[in-house]
Amino acid sequence: MSILHLVNKSPYENSNLDTASSIMKSDDMLLLIEDGVYGAVKSGKASAMLAGRKVTALGPDLAARGISVDKLADDIEVIDYAGFVDLVETNDKVQSWL
Repeated sequence: MSILHLVNKSPYENSNLDTASSIMKSDDMLLLIEDGVYGAVKSGKASAMLAGRKVTALGPDLAARGISVDKLADDIEVIDYAGFVDLVETNDKVQSWL
């Protein structure tokens, strides 16, 4: 059973990203939204813990915070709102880390 983990808080604010990534199973996915997209920045606090995981970031939230794709850690996929809906449909459950 796959779970889509949604993280909307910056890893510099709280430990939601740490917690979500620590319990993710191999078929789970992580979607960074709102201030959670700060966790996608390469060489940032969260980049090492996300290595090897299926991680996506919401493009409009990256743009709203002035984060360009070239600033992202390797293997982070940028998606739009339609991609967000697709992830919700594809996974069995959604866990929001608020």
